[in-house]
Amino acid sequence: MKTIEPNDIKKGTVGYQKNGWKFEMMDNKKGNIRMAKVYGYATEIGSIYAHDIDYVIIDGQDVQVDASRYEVQANMVKAFDSMW
Repeated sequence: MKTIEPNDIKKGTVGYQKNGWKFEMMDNKKGNIRMAKVYGYATEIGSIYAHDIDYVIIDGQDVQVDASRYEVQANMVKAFDSMW
C-alpha cells in the first residue's frame, strides 16, 4: 500500500481516522493539527491530530498516512508531562 505524509493531504480529501470515523479535510495547512469535517456520532467540524489519521482515499485507492514523526512528538510531550 502506498503512503503519504500528513502535510500532503489537501482540502477536500476524504479519509478515515484510526477510530474508524470518516473525515473530509477542510484546510491545506501543514503540521500536526488539521481542520476536518468528521462524520462520527454527529457530523462536526473541528481539529484532528495527524497521528490519528489511518488512511485517505486518493483516486479511488486507499493510501496509508505515515504520521510517525508526529507520533514521536506526541510521545515526547506525554513523557515530559508525566515528569511533573
